Amino acid sequence: MSELAISVENLSKLYRLGEIGTGTISHDLNRWWAKVRGKEDPFQKLGEENKRDTKGGGLVWALKDVSFDVPKGEVLGIIGKNGAGKSTLLKLLSRVTAPTTGIIKAQGRMASLLEVGTGFHPELTGRDNIFLNGAILGMTRGEISRKFDEIVSFSGVERYIDTPVKRYSSGMYVRLAFAVAAHLDTEILIIDEVLAVGDADFQKKCLGKMKDVSTNEGRTVLFVSHQMGIISQLCNTGLLMENGTVKAYGSINSIIDKYMTSNSAHGINEYIYSNNAKNKKIYFSKILTRNTNGDSSDNFRFDESISLEVDIEMEHYDSNSLISITLQDKLGYYISTDVIELSKFVLNEDTSRVSFKVEYPESLIAPNSYYFRLAIFKIDRTVYDLIENICPIRINDTGTPMSKFEGIDYGQVILNLKYST
Repeated sequence: MSELAISVENLSKLYRLGEIGTGTISHDLNRWWAKVRGKEDPFQKLGEENKRDTKGGGLVWALKDVSFDVPKGEVLGIIGKNGAGKSTLLKLLSRVTAPTTGIIKAQGRMASLLEVGTGFHPELTGRDNIFLNGAILGMTRGEISRKFDEIVSFSGVERYIDTPVKRYSSGMYVRLAFAVAAHLDTEILIIDEVLAVGDADFQKKCLGKMKDVSTNEGRTVLFVSHQMGIISQLCNTGLLMENGTVKAYGSINSIIDKYMTSNSAHGINEYIYSNNAKNKKIYFSKILTRNTNGDSSDNFRFDESISLEVDIEMEHYDSNSLISITLQDKLGYYISTDVIELSKFVLNEDTSRVSFKVEYPESLIAPNSYYFRLAIFKIDRTVYDLIENICPIRINDTGTPMSKFEGIDYGQVILNLKYST
C-alpha cells in the first residue's frame, strides 16, 4: 500500500450563520463546560445540511463526516458545485481554521494557494513577499535565495519584483503566488481555483509545473477547479463533494462523469418545457432520446444509433427561424453542430406545432458521456429558445479497438479509417 501524504477521518466543520461565536455568553459557557467534561458540543445537534437554496436555522455543517486518504505523489482533483464545501476543506487542511470534529494527518510541509495573493502583504514588494512566504512555509533564507531567480523567472513579473504588490493586477498576484508555492521545497501543494484568474499561457505553464512536481519530484497536489478540462489533464484521482459531504471518490474520469450528470439541467434523458416557456413565441416543448428498439433511454451501445426526438410549439410562426442541435462532451466541448430551417418541418397549414427526429449513426461517437444543446434563432441573432446541458447520454464500449485499454480517454469520435500500403 502506498505511503499516505494526507489522511482525513470524519472531518466536520460547523458554522453559525450571521454571527461570530455562538451568539451569547451562556452559549459559549455551555460549549466550554461540555468540552471540559469531554462531552459533545451541545449545539452540534442543531446543525443542518449545507444547502444554499433552502432556508433554515442558524447552524450549518459546512463539512460533515468527510473521510479520504491521499497517497504521496497523488494529484487529487476536488470538484463540486459552489457551496459544496471544497474551499472549507482546503482551509481545514491548510490549518487556516480548525475543524469542529475529526482528524487530519499530514506528512510533510504544506504550501497553500487558496485565493489571489494568499499570504502576501500588500505594502511589501514582490521580493519581500517571496521571502516572507518562504519563511511562513518553514524555509530558511538560504533555501529561498537558491530558488529566488527561478521563482521570479517563472512568474514573469521581473520588472515589478521591487514594486509593492498592492499595485499588482490580480493576474500578477496569481503568477507570483503560484510561483512561490510551486518552487519552494514543500511536500504538499494545495491550490483552490486561482488559476482561473491567469491567462491561457500562464495556465499552461502552471499545468506543466504541477505535472512536473507530482511526477518527477513526487510531491502531492490537491487541486480545486470548475474547469473540467484542466482537472482531467492534471489529476488522476477525483473527489466529488455535495452539500458538505463526499459523494464519490475514484478515478478522475468516473468522478467527472458523476459531477456532470448531477450538474445537468434535468439529470434524465427527457426535456419537457416548464410553464415559463409559454411566454416564448417559439419554444421546445419536448426532447428525448431513444435507442434502436424505440425505447426512451439515456444509455447506448457504441454499435447502435441514437435517435433524438424534438417537439416544437409556436404561438407565432416565423418562417425565417433556424434550429441548431449541438452535441457536447462532458467537458463542454462541442462535438458536432447541425443547423436546419424550421420551415422544413412545416408541412401543412398547422403552424402551431412541429415534430421531427434526428439520428446519430452507430459506431462513430466515442464511448463517453455527452449532452445536447438546442436553440431556435434567426440570422439577426434573435433567440426564441435556448436550452443547454439536457438529455445526458452515456455511450458504452461494446467492442471498439480501444476496449482493451479500459479507462483511457477515447477522444470524441472513432473513425473507421482505411489503411493501405
